[in-house]
Amino acid sequence: MHRGKGMKFVGDSRIPAERKPNIPKDYSEYPGRTEAFWPNFLLKEWLVGAVFLIGFLVVTAAHPSPLEQQADPTNASYIPLPDWYFLFLYQFLKYEFAGGNYIVLGAIVMPGLAFGALLLAPFLDKGPDRHPTKRPIATGLMLLGVIATFWLTYESVSHVDYEQRSEQYGVKEEGEVPKINTDDPGYAIYEQNCLSCHGDSLQGQGSNPSLLKTEKSVEEIKKIAREGIGNMPAGMFKGSDEELEKLAKFIASAGEGEGSGKGKSESGSGH
Repeated sequence: MHRGKGMKFVGDSRIPAERKPNIPKDYSEYPGRTEAFWPNFLLKEWLVGAVFLIGFLVVTAAHPSPLEQQADPTNASYIPLPDWYFLFLYQFLKYEFAGGNYIVLGAIVMPGLAFGALLLAPFLDKGPDRHPTKRPIATGLMLLGVIATFWLTYESVSHVDYEQRSEQYGVKEEGEVPKINTDDPGYAIYEQNCLSCHGDSLQGQGSNPSLLKTEKSVEEIKKIAREGIGNMPAGMFKGSDEELEKLAKFIASAGEGEGSGKGKSESGSGH
């Protein structure tokens, strides 16, 4: 059965009797301007995507993410650091004109203008040419954005000591934690004066050491609470002498601490 321009179909259906290969249209009249989406263009997209995906997986395996401790609202000594894709904005907010009294300008207005310019680039430069040199507005905005992002990210990372952060804030294997007697009168005083720095179980946080295994005597603990030590400033304890006595006895007897007075090195901060 023949229909149209000599085409042959199967029976009364619209299925061609002769199967022809799926050959893309001839775009030779428009060199470099267009091509068949399938399979030419899509194959190129898949290849580029596969290369970037493999490269990203290799970098991820070679340099694992530096995971830190879980967020703890009681830890006042923790200094947060954003993920890598926000480091450029984190660095930008450090500048005088983008932080402090100008935080709204640096966090909302200026990033909004920057991303808005990139979104408007195709509408500002409507030229038909694809060569970067013939699209100065779109190319210039993109280069400016990429250079600024890379530079700010580099500046932010160059001032961070990741080894030190890993020691202070890295995830540590949790062992058996001694049970703290929260009914002790000294624990209530500890909550008011020490919990924000040394944790709810005296386990220590960040650069603030654990108080569980202290070998300091009651008198030594009282002196440190009044005069400070290391990174701990003087005058942290605000209670009375009677409350200080209860606090010192609680810390000395907490966990495995014996309050023997042998004394550990006083090179760190702590009560």
